[in-house]
Amino acid sequence: MILLGEGTVITRDPANPIITRGAVVMDKGAIVEVGAYDTLKSKYADATVVNAHGKLIMPGFINAHHHIYSALARGLSIPGNNPTNFNEILEGLWFFLDRHLKKEDVWASAVATYLACIENGVTSIFDHHASYGETEGSLSVIADVARQFGVRSCLCYEVSDRNGHEEMEKAVAENVRFGKEAAKDPAHLGAMFGLHASFTLSDDTLAYVREQNIDKLGYHIHVAEGMADVDDSLAKYGVRTVERLYRQGILGDRTIAGHCIHVDAEEIKRLQETKTTVVHNPESNMGNAVGAPDILALYKAGVRLGLGTDGYTSDMLESYKVANCLVKHRSGLPNQGWTEIPTMLFDNNRAIAGDFLNARVGILKAGAAADVIVMDYTAPTRLDATNINGHLLFGANGMNVITTISDGIVRMQDRQLVGMDKEKLMEEVRRVADGLWKRLLA
Repeated sequence: MILLGEGTVITRDPANPIITRGAVVMDKGAIVEVGAYDTLKSKYADATVVNAHGKLIMPGFINAHHHIYSALARGLSIPGNNPTNFNEILEGLWFFLDRHLKKEDVWASAVATYLACIENGVTSIFDHHASYGETEGSLSVIADVARQFGVRSCLCYEVSDRNGHEEMEKAVAENVRFGKEAAKDPAHLGAMFGLHASFTLSDDTLAYVREQNIDKLGYHIHVAEGMADVDDSLAKYGVRTVERLYRQGILGDRTIAGHCIHVDAEEIKRLQETKTTVVHNPESNMGNAVGAPDILALYKAGVRLGLGTDGYTSDMLESYKVANCLVKHRSGLPNQGWTEIPTMLFDNNRAIAGDFLNARVGILKAGAAADVIVMDYTAPTRLDATNINGHLLFGANGMNVITTISDGIVRMQDRQLVGMDKEKLMEEVRRVADGLWKRLLA
């Protein structure tokens, strides 16, 4: 049993939002009680105390759209690759990279990413994977690292026609296979059916996916991230991307549609009618120069919006800050985003995780998963339940996280990883990355 305290507990529980000089008691992977430090210290006298140093105690963050496979591209420069549009970015970097990824590279990418998750207080992620250099078993490689590092993970493999029919079938088979594996450990692993995007998926492939998806896994797909996705759908099928996916039976209440930048009013209505979840990835969208989704229109229409990073970072507060600025920049209204963006990160990401992981995460209350972090933040002004989101927006980032606990196990305490030798792990990651780069640049 662990007693984490004392500190200012930000519960994300509307019935008990903030506890000054509070603590969280955890045992066997679950929260036992949240309350006043002195009371709990006396009540659970035999518990192991983890010192929160009077700082902020919060639920672990949830990333609703990540790309672990991109981790080893950091610092990579491919000669002759000077993309001027999104398709050139995909062809020149990401498709080129994933065609070369072997299981060892997937392992190293997972280690680097999950280390970053722990250091940034992220305890649950939804990952969208591709490693066409070695597809079979690749999701299990990620899952093994996820269990080792204690980050709950909902995984999928990116089905696409871009590498031919045989590789497409391998990708489908990997989703089906891993779905059965994840079902054996539902509190820690989830599975979805990964799809790249409409413009790399034929009608025949989507029909094959539906046929093979006998376990009714939800779908995780990129939607209208660039205009090429829309133009392709209009040219080939006579309808815009969202409508095409609707007709193909892909949308629904267990579907995550990443991005949805180039969607019109009718498509937004369709997303809402089908209860499809949209995940916003602000830094990636800006970095790829693909535009910005109309978050306000989606939000007002009742579409459930989550927040992700698209592999750009593992720091959810970084994504939170950029999303806040971007919605204001796009709308030209500085009074917007104050409600919508924190709802995405703190409420909707929790709900999305609840749909696919058999664990209650993103909240500190009895019975919830013991995924708890401590942030080294000292408020320069009054901090209470009404303004905590503003304090985090302007005063903190992921590297303010000093302690990360997941599943009731301390993964990092006072910025020191527990049970992991970061130096040795990263040395091995760099060794693998060097081998990958040699193959890429040969």
